[in-house]
Amino acid sequence: MNETRRNVARIVALIVFLVLVPILLARFWDGPFGIIPGGPFSSGAIVEGSEPDWSFVRDIDEVELQLLEPPRSRTTWIVEHEGSAYIACGYMGTALGRIWKRWPHDAVEDGRALLRIGDRIYPRRLVRIEEGPVVPAILARLNDKYVHADAPMPVEAVRRGEIWLFALAPPG
Repeated sequence: MNETRRNVARIVALIVFLVLVPILLARFWDGPFGIIPGGPFSSGAIVEGSEPDWSFVRDIDEVELQLLEPPRSRTTWIVEHEGSAYIACGYMGTALGRIWKRWPHDAVEDGRALLRIGDRIYPRRLVRIEEGPVVPAILARLNDKYVHADAPMPVEAVRRGEIWLFALAPPG
C-alpha cells in the first residue's frame, strides 16, 4: 500500500512539475503561448504614424496584448466597430475570473499597452467601456465573430461587470 501511495505521489508531482514549469518559464518568452500568458514582446516592428483603420482585424481571430505594467502578455480576441478596435474580457463575474484574470484590473490602473498582430506592434492605451451606445454594437460584433449565439451577450453583463470591454485608443 505504501508503495502505491509513493507511486501516486510521484505521478502527481510529475504532473505538477510538467504543468507549472512551462507556466513559470512563459514569463520570459517573447509573448504568450496559446492560453499561457507570456513575457514582454522582444520582437516585432513598432507601428508609428497616423491612427490605422482597424477594419483589417475583422479577419484576425486572435491578437497578442502586452501591458507595459506589469510587463506580461496574453492572447485575446479583437473586434472592430466603425474603424476602432476593441477587446473584451469575459468571466469577470466568476470566481475563476477573479482569480485568473488580473490583467483587466491592471489595465484600468495603467492602460498603456502594446498590441501585436503578426510582426507589427501597435502602442495603445486601454480604456474601459462600461456603458454607452457603442456597447451593444461591440457585443454584437463579438457574438458574430466568436460566439455565434442566437442573440448577442446582454448589455447588462457589461453593466454588472461580468464582461469588461476595452477600447484600444491611441497612446498618450
